[in-house]
Amino acid sequence: MSHHIEFAGLKKVFGTGPDAVQAFGPVDLSIAEGEFISLLGPSGCGKSTLMMMTSGLLEATEGTVTIGGSQVKGPQTDIGVMFQDNTLVPWRTVRGNVELQLEMRGKSLKEFSDKIDNLLASVHLEDFADRHPYELSGGMQQRAAFCQAMVHDPKTMLLDEPLGKLDAMTRERIRSDLQRLWMQERATVIFVTHSIEEAVQLSTKVAVITPRPGTIERIIEIDLPFPRDFDVKNSPEFAAYVREIQEIFRGYGVI
Repeated sequence: MSHHIEFAGLKKVFGTGPDAVQAFGPVDLSIAEGEFISLLGPSGCGKSTLMMMTSGLLEATEGTVTIGGSQVKGPQTDIGVMFQDNTLVPWRTVRGNVELQLEMRGKSLKEFSDKIDNLLASVHLEDFADRHPYELSGGMQQRAAFCQAMVHDPKTMLLDEPLGKLDAMTRERIRSDLQRLWMQERATVIFVTHSIEEAVQLSTKVAVITPRPGTIERIIEIDLPFPRDFDVKNSPEFAAYVREIQEIFRGYGVI
């Protein structure tokens, strides 16, 4: 099954009559299978609303979302979703939380045992598999949540500001983990962020979203080699992409 994503005339309005607020759209956007696209825009521009409509957790007012040619008409169970606040349950260990994703889908834990081991090792949590979330730092909890979101091999991932509450050094570490996992799996990823540098570092494309109601101001293809390590981040080309996006937001008075 293809995991190409298409938004056609997508729009969301909250409320009715004189109290109605247009939160997002209309937007037309095509995301190719295997792309990593970041949605970059100011608070309140509808980025998270778009993610909710893509996951099927929120109904669009107008327009359609299709994934792999099938229109989204309800909650999607074959995608990976991760939000700013992780969904780890406190009474389960790290491994138990990852296994929970499989249990809910009726999958064999034995069959996925090696997959869990490899995922935990890839984010340096192999020595913390038997710890509970309250025994971990915030960054370690988010890495465990990544494993939870990816263990069932989703080919589409929706990541809604998963690094937003982390300190700068922890963010940098998890960005590298996320980049490496995407390079290995090549899932189709939609990533919401407020960070211009983060969007440029991780993405094949950046969709710059206007202030509310959010529409797409520009799609910027990021033509930089992967992995985007410190040498790439310190390059003139990286800085040029950052400046281009900054100028767009300056034009809107956002920065």
